[in-house]
Amino acid sequence: MSLNVEALFKNIWQQYLSVTPSADKIHQLLSSGDDLINDHVAFRTFNIAKVNLESLAEHLIELGYKECGQYHFELKKLDAKHFEHSNPELPKVFISELMVEKLSTEAQIIINRIVADIDSNLISSNEFLYSGRTWELSSQEYKTLLKESEYAAWLATWGYQANHFTVSVNHLAQYTALEQVNQRLKDSGFSLNTSGGEIKGNVEVMLEQSSTMADSIEVEFTDTQLKVPSCFYEFAKRHPKPCGNLYTGFVAASADKIFESTNQQ
Repeated sequence: MSLNVEALFKNIWQQYLSVTPSADKIHQLLSSGDDLINDHVAFRTFNIAKVNLESLAEHLIELGYKECGQYHFELKKLDAKHFEHSNPELPKVFISELMVEKLSTEAQIIINRIVADIDSNLISSNEFLYSGRTWELSSQEYKTLLKESEYAAWLATWGYQANHFTVSVNHLAQYTALEQVNQRLKDSGFSLNTSGGEIKGNVEVMLEQSSTMADSIEVEFTDTQLKVPSCFYEFAKRHPKPCGNLYTGFVAASADKIFESTNQQ
């Protein structure tokens, strides 16, 4: 069973690297061997039954994951859940979904067309989690979605793949504080997401997070090419709960700002 899970995340990681060239550089920069552990992986989707959060989660539940937390983001029109595996070495998974009905009719038409174009057989396969975009999209459709929801525009452009991976700072051999990681990244020329501060969260909420800004990648639309944000890398430092075990959940106020790592710079 664990081999299946590990193979799945290996494929998700390779697909993520293909559109996030900075990730491999950061991986090399921070790692000193086997100390780079993924805290969590995040996915985005629409709340349309065919591809909703529960639909994506089924792939994980079949591989031993369990739902462990729910979150709501009013302004961004999102709901989310996180899932954990009984093997703590495997990454947690954070899946969010956009409440499509809260967008304009024009945006809903584009999104419903996109979802209708997805092969149902692909959705039922584990390959769906790293299949990318399997539909056509015009630059005008991208811009229409971007006016209302950066999240919708990103998902329409990149499709089904990891939105980000997250380094567990707790496991790094050369760093003990998130501030140290951030400084190393900045010294090496990487741009950090400063929305809500470079570090979101604190010891009191038992989770500190930071992230790079997404890479900018040339994308082929049906009518032209545009450089748009792809994916980013996140960094998480977890703190112990009163019982002594590390906190394994997420903080909605912090996650809200992390979503902005794919905003246009």
